[in-house]
Amino acid sequence: MMLPTWLTPSHFIMLGLQFGFAIAHSGGAALRPWAEKYIGPRVYRIIFALVSLPLAVILIIYFFNHRYDGLQLWQVQSLPWIKPFVWVLSAISFLFLYPATFNLLEIAAIQKPQVHLYETGIIRITRHPQMVGQIIWCIAHTLWLGTTFTLVTSLGLILHHAFGVWHGDRRLAWRYGEAFMAVKQRTSIIPFAAILDGRQSLRWQEFLRPAYIGVAIFVLLLWWSHPLLLVATSKVQW
Repeated sequence: MMLPTWLTPSHFIMLGLQFGFAIAHSGGAALRPWAEKYIGPRVYRIIFALVSLPLAVILIIYFFNHRYDGLQLWQVQSLPWIKPFVWVLSAISFLFLYPATFNLLEIAAIQKPQVHLYETGIIRITRHPQMVGQIIWCIAHTLWLGTTFTLVTSLGLILHHAFGVWHGDRRLAWRYGEAFMAVKQRTSIIPFAAILDGRQSLRWQEFLRPAYIGVAIFVLLLWWSHPLLLVATSKVQW
């Protein structure tokens, strides 16, 4: 059986790259308790970053270079409202992808990395902000590009984060037990669900943190540098 001509090898390569990243990222997270016991939290975080970040960069470059591969399912880029709409969605996605509940000094291993049980800020909206942010990003970019390659990429990313929801809850339940189950009861995976049914309430002062200013600056820099990134990645022949 011959595959349709529009189903280019890049579709399968992207799925393979995502699967490899998922194994490294989720596998590394699963090994964290054991690794921290024998090599310490800081060394573990550095090794985790040295494995995950290069794989993420490869994924980004490959996506940029093949985003128009495959079948063009729709073409809406000429609509006057679509570009600002996609940028607004992308900006919102980064507010979820990089919430201020994360300690940036711990991420960089400057402070001792720890596993925290949060119930403030964006966690009041959704217990898994990275999953929500990734879905919003995927919707925005799939809408803008409209290709089967982008659709396949988005589906792969969403499946990875859906697994991350189960995996993350499982690891927190193992570490914190009843304390996590109580937080789980007061929060929701679906955004605003716990707020709408009265289990949770928003406290806007919790969002007045420097990290959110950093995210806003990052979005502006990304908007400015986006054309430069496309040119730079196009020079990598992948």
